[in-house]
Amino acid sequence: MITLRPATERGHANHGWLDSWHSFSFAGYNDPAHVHWGPLRVINEDKVAAGRGFGEHSHRDMEIISYVLDGALGHKDSMGTSASIVPGDVQRMSAGTGVQHSEYNYSDTGTTHFLQIWIIPAQQNVAPSYAQQHFSDADKRGRLRLVASPDASEGSVAIHQDALMYAGLFDGDESAQLGIASGRLAYVHIARGAAMVNGHRLSAGDALLYADETEIVIENGDSAELLVFDLPSM
Repeated sequence: MITLRPATERGHANHGWLDSWHSFSFAGYNDPAHVHWGPLRVINEDKVAAGRGFGEHSHRDMEIISYVLDGALGHKDSMGTSASIVPGDVQRMSAGTGVQHSEYNYSDTGTTHFLQIWIIPAQQNVAPSYAQQHFSDADKRGRLRLVASPDASEGSVAIHQDALMYAGLFDGDESAQLGIASGRLAYVHIARGAAMVNGHRLSAGDALLYADETEIVIENGDSAELLVFDLPSM
């Protein structure tokens, strides 16, 4: 079964400095039909105004991934990490037993546009940790590049869950296929542009949820950037 999740049906909150679209229940947006998909718990599309950001706050027992589309995201945490996350970077913070962090757009003029992704870990109370890896456009052009995995394979960032996250860029006749093992779930999120995915024409913010399917097929992209998740059922 493949279920379409249109961009316009997501939760939305505009705080002035933050314009955020929620694919799953989050904060004031409560949707019992979209709480999680397997361990995939959050995909927030956030646009943060210049000179603004998320002040210091705490997390625990969550794998938190940031994927920047435009601008830069400054990150500081209680582990002593201070970093700037830019397009092409995949940043992972394992909150584990507890961590405090802040995220900020330090630009004087430009908006930071990024995806905030939460994955429920398979183990609780792990030691907090941080990882960041850059993947060039060439790495992702016309293919699905593994960017997060449980064992850091192919240079991906490691997460504490039996989940795989891929990123890809597609234009014209570029295409890719990804098999889905029996009993696994999958999720495709269009970050920007448009593409044909398993016969569905998707645009930015749209998603497909897969259960009892065998393959993801991506083709006919128009400046498409997308994320694909291969997930265990829960």
